Amino acid sequence: MRPEHLALFRQPSRPAVHPDGTWAAVAISRPDLDEDGYPSSLWRLDLGTGELTPLTHGTADRDPAISPDGRWLAFVRGGKGVKPQLALMPTAGGEPRVVTDHQGGVGGRPEFSPDGTRIAYTSRVPEKGRYGTDEKVGPDAEPPRLITDFSYRADGLGFRLDRPSHVFVVDVPPLPDPTADVPRADEGSDEPAAPTGAVASTGVAPVQVTTGPLDHGGPTWLDDGELLVLRDVVDTLGAALVRHPATAGSEGVEIAVPHHGPDDVAVAPDGTVYLLVRDQGEDGFDFIGRSPALYRARLTGTGFEDVQRLTDPTTESLTGAVLAPVADGVLVTRAHRGTVQLVRHPGTPDGALEVLVGGDREVYAAEPVTGGGVLVASTGVGTVGDLGLVGGDGSLRPLTDLSARLRTEAGVHEPVELVVPTDDGYEVHGWVATPEGEGPHPVLLLIHGGPFAAYAPTFFDEVQTYVGAGYAVVFCNPRGSASYGQEHGRAIIGGFGQRDAADILQFLEGALASNRALDGDRIGVMGGSYGGYMTAWLTTRDHRWAGAIVERGFLDPVSFTGSSDIGWFFGGRYLGEDPDAVAAQSPMAHIDQVRTPTLVIHSEQDWRCPVEQGQRWYVGLKRQGVPTELLLFPGEGHELSRSGTPKHRVARFEHILRWWATYLPVG
Repeated sequence: MRPEHLALFRQPSRPAVHPDGTWAAVAISRPDLDEDGYPSSLWRLDLGTGELTPLTHGTADRDPAISPDGRWLAFVRGGKGVKPQLALMPTAGGEPRVVTDHQGGVGGRPEFSPDGTRIAYTSRVPEKGRYGTDEKVGPDAEPPRLITDFSYRADGLGFRLDRPSHVFVVDVPPLPDPTADVPRADEGSDEPAAPTGAVASTGVAPVQVTTGPLDHGGPTWLDDGELLVLRDVVDTLGAALVRHPATAGSEGVEIAVPHHGPDDVAVAPDGTVYLLVRDQGEDGFDFIGRSPALYRARLTGTGFEDVQRLTDPTTESLTGAVLAPVADGVLVTRAHRGTVQLVRHPGTPDGALEVLVGGDREVYAAEPVTGGGVLVASTGVGTVGDLGLVGGDGSLRPLTDLSARLRTEAGVHEPVELVVPTDDGYEVHGWVATPEGEGPHPVLLLIHGGPFAAYAPTFFDEVQTYVGAGYAVVFCNPRGSASYGQEHGRAIIGGFGQRDAADILQFLEGALASNRALDGDRIGVMGGSYGGYMTAWLTTRDHRWAGAIVERGFLDPVSFTGSSDIGWFFGGRYLGEDPDAVAAQSPMAHIDQVRTPTLVIHSEQDWRCPVEQGQRWYVGLKRQGVPTELLLFPGEGHELSRSGTPKHRVARFEHILRWWATYLPVG
């Protein structure tokens, strides 16, 4: 794969299945290098044949939902310079109608009420005089912000305290009557202006259900027409579950949930409520290595009864990508040794998880199909995203092949699984991908972020690009990673750069020893976020590296505390609070030991690992004479490598390959 092959990526989102079980609506997006964006439109997928036909021709149509009676398709429509809004069209055909006009746009998937007459959705409500609500007041002329909470800012969003997300409900407008008069917009009319967020021509107006300074989201309808809503709790890592009437000016009632609130909630047709709940200790901040557990309960008025935990979070690493009740239980996703499986739980206390979709895949969405079966969206070894149907016999039948052209033009290098025993007998799991030819090939050691994340054996543009350029790539999931159980994830508390670094280096040594195609005398090291931390840390401890790339790194725990959106809790929980112990785990405290030529990559709008981290690493290395460069991306946040603008993603790859061609040439 070459950097420009990003333009061949095609990825389907979470589909919406029609109640008759014969077809589904799905948004398919692609990188557009010319327009420097990710255009997406809706497609109709025939579940029998896999045929795709266009449903919409917009440039930013996403998040489809189909009404319970099958008559309506709701989705979010945006466009260049246009805030995304709720749109609606008949499934039988016709032009979409945009039915909202919110200053803050519409976010998330719309949710139809059980009777199909109303739609719940979320929109950010900006404070008056900010974010363009007053055309006379530009960003630099807004009043100062008075900040009293820790969590006032978020990566990818920016300031959040003055534009909370709220739940709205709108009636499904009636179909136009061809015999009725067409209203005219006469100048000088005395007619009152449409309510906030409304489009006058639809004849309906959104109702703001939730209010206040806190974010609200995840609306889930109940059979009685009320909603379950997730509400932020100030300066915590949890959320409150609120039962809320779907009317304006009403007060919601908080429902007690085990521990510190749910990650997600879903309601089955029989009224059973399923929840994903993460136990984060008594104070709600013991988040390291914690996976959510699946619960079931019965909602009675303003509380839960018969609350039962169905899975063990210390051994089962549920991810929360899917929570979908079905006739014989509930569908969830489980991380397992770098992969993400679709599993089913029967919903009984003595039940166990059954794998529906496993193997070298990452399942990121699944929707039940009427009459049995599940429509699944997943990545695989040779695909960045495709749809398949799980039948009654448990087999997965592929429906799409959206990466066929990518495989043909860019090629796919399949990684080889490797397990390496370490000095204490613990086995580290990972992969090695090699280019064509006998070698020996120069080696790149890739280190993932998180640290509670995981590499997977599925299609990864980083691995494919570097192998395509002639490098062997070694990547693993050391202790601290996700998908291997709670103990694995918590093994590095108070020991950043210790057990995790040993696991990574010993895995590298195992890969070199087991594969003669790898050149152990020519090795580069690179990683982003926690991987940037570990890359920097290894260069303070080991001088074998031909070069290093430190990207969006967590490099100084001290300044990180006050500059990162998660700094107020992250470092203290992982590294501890003792200054000497923190310094012992800090790359910045040992920067004087670095000799490795280093490319520092950072984004100017990164609030997760703020740009000052990368700037200080660059300046520190340059002052002591280490060959170093700083590559800064304007307008990008922490997710540059995954969802930055296409041109920036291509430029990033080009600079990375240029750096390695200089310090680690293929030869």
